Amino acid sequence: MKKIICVLVACILFTVSFVSCSSFKSQANNQLYEQSNIMMDTVISLKAYGPNAKAAVDEGFKKVDELDKIASPNISTSDVSKINAEAGKEYVKVHPEIIKMIKTSIQYSKLSGGAWDITTGPIINLWGIGTDKQRLPADSEIKAKLPLVGYNNISINETDNSVMLKKQGMAIDLGGIAKGFTADEVLKIFNKYGIKKGLISLGGSSIYAIGTNEEDNLWSVGIKHPRSEDNQNYLGIVKISNQALSTSGDNERYFINNGKRYHHIMNPATGYPADTGVMSDTIIIDSNVEDKNMLADLLTTTIFILGPEKGVQFASNIPGVSCEVTATDNKIYTTKGFKDKITNLNKDFKFAN
Repeated sequence: MKKIICVLVACILFTVSFVSCSSFKSQANNQLYEQSNIMMDTVISLKAYGPNAKAAVDEGFKKVDELDKIASPNISTSDVSKINAEAGKEYVKVHPEIIKMIKTSIQYSKLSGGAWDITTGPIINLWGIGTDKQRLPADSEIKAKLPLVGYNNISINETDNSVMLKKQGMAIDLGGIAKGFTADEVLKIFNKYGIKKGLISLGGSSIYAIGTNEEDNLWSVGIKHPRSEDNQNYLGIVKISNQALSTSGDNERYFINNGKRYHHIMNPATGYPADTGVMSDTIIIDSNVEDKNMLADLLTTTIFILGPEKGVQFASNIPGVSCEVTATDNKIYTTKGFKDKITNLNKDFKFAN
């Protein structure tokens, strides 16, 4: 029976400190250990094969916990919360991991012409999408927050690993990059323990497939239909091995008001949810690309905001990166070669190119 991993394009917003489910078994002298926990506001699943499988997974979850404690804007003692609290006042010394995420973010903000911008924190907080405080703000409220958005107002002092936001009221949000960064760190741990077969899944929307599955086949990943509530209704299926995959969609966190969908992917230029004709997009990045999971994570948001044609063009210019973009007219735009990676394409969609 063919096993398919479903990319849910959904965040599970439970306020739970720690929930764990694990299993351990031996398969033809090849030990399998897998565990799922609710962390980073989502379900994280780690699976590994080999004599060191349990040690790799256990250390992987320890790293996830460490990174969540410094990168979450919802933990008052995190580095991100401290940076936001001191916005416009003073520099805050932070962990090197936070510096790396911020520096990478600034780099891709420049490359994308500002489509990617981690300083949308004030806008994200204003809308509150995905929380019990979500609402449709007045246009005047949004315009009042827009001057606080701008990656050029992030200042880094690399001599002591400190960061300052230049304007009071500014706030960064690493939600579009932290899970990918975390996946890269877990992958380093898996490599240290010699894991040749395994799966790293953060929320079902950021995945790294190591080697092959238990049946020695490529990992099959089902991309969820972005307009279906059925988790087994796929847009299509892709197969990956030693590759990072990330996906974003306007069906992750959203609400409907007067027939219009308002989702969580904010356009830094307008302060409104990105309205560029995109429903969802999926990125695949090869194993030889540095920081592949982090890059895949941030690119899904970037390409969503750029729109189908500009997004595909942007991805095409980055070595080792391929993508598909599902437009609101149900047409699918792809970089060269990605079209051939999609099988079992849902009849609701057709390729634009």
